[in-house]
Order: sequence, then structure tokens, then C-alpha cells
Amino acid sequence: MSTVFVAASRLPTPYGTFTMHGFEDEATGKEHLALTMGDFDDGAPVLGRIHSECLTGDALFSIRCDCGAQLEAAMKAVAEEGRGVILYLRQEGRGIGLLNKVRAYELQDEGADTVEANEKLGFAPDLRKYDMCDVMLRHLGITKMRLMTNNPRKVDALKGLDIDIVERVPLQTGQNPHNERYLATKVVKLGHLYNNA
Repeated sequence: MSTVFVAASRLPTPYGTFTMHGFEDEATGKEHLALTMGDFDDGAPVLGRIHSECLTGDALFSIRCDCGAQLEAAMKAVAEEGRGVILYLRQEGRGIGLLNKVRAYELQDEGADTVEANEKLGFAPDLRKYDMCDVMLRHLGITKMRLMTNNPRKVDALKGLDIDIVERVPLQTGQNPHNERYLATKVVKLGHLYNNA
């Protein structure tokens, strides 16, 4: 495995103080983060989220997607529980990168849905990988999770890494008129689960 731990530091946020752990995938140069709060030594399932980078939603407050709202909700949930983990993976645009995401948005402005836009650019609908989570979670001592996600692929990916997913916790937030079609496409074409399905 080419992912290695680099360093850790305090990260004060509006929701509480997390510990930020930095990891590097030496094969790709990609840098990933784990935000943790609390102690995992007791072996109990850890509330967590696997969050793929979305610069437009996470940092620029875009409401074309629900990513920023999901990240904020996950951070709040971990802080309220006083214990948890968020893996922040550098996989912008479901793995196509920032500038290709802008190209995909342009195609969506012209009528394509999020899956059609990726395919018109020559990409699969979702190129994200989760193998780096194995090193990250094991470094943190996490083997059991209550995973905050609407995406069954993430559940399956972590189970494939021998992480025990004891519960899928729906994370349904950020719906608005600008992302209705985007969310519907994720359900119909990408198999995402909504309404506690």
C-alpha cells in the first residue's frame, strides 16, 4: 500500500476541536486527511464519514450539490457525539478533477445530467477509489464504523477492506431547487439511498 501517515495537528473549528491527520499516497502524490475527535481504544463502532473533496461545495458554498452541507452535518454529528472520524479524500468531481468538473458543469448547464456529463467527457460516472481508507483507518485503530452515507458503494468498499460497518447512517441534508435533478440522478443512476431506504 502506497499511502503513508505524515503528521497530525489540532484543528479548531466552529463545531469543536478535531485532530487532523495527514496522509500521502506516494504513488499518486494525492494528499488525504482524517479528522478525528475522541478516543477509539475501546473498540466500539466509530461514527464516521468518507467524504470526497468538493471544492465548489465545501469551500465555495455551491448549492449545485449537497457536498458542503453533508460535510458540515458530519462534522456537527461527530462533535455532538464527542467521538468520530471523517476521512477527507482528494477525489474532486467523483475522481475527474477540478477542471474536468467545470467542463462537466458546463455540459450540465446545457442539459446533461451529472452522469451524462462525465460520460460525454469520456469518464465513467464514478472513478473514486477507497483503498487508501484501509491504511488511514487502521492507523487510527478503527475497525468498526457507523458510516454516515447515502452511497452503498462506500459501504461495500469498506466492507471489502474488512472494516465492519455496523450501521449505515443516512446523511440527507442540503436539498434545494438547484440540486433536485442532481440528487435524483444519484438515486436513479448511481444507486444512492434516500428517505432512509
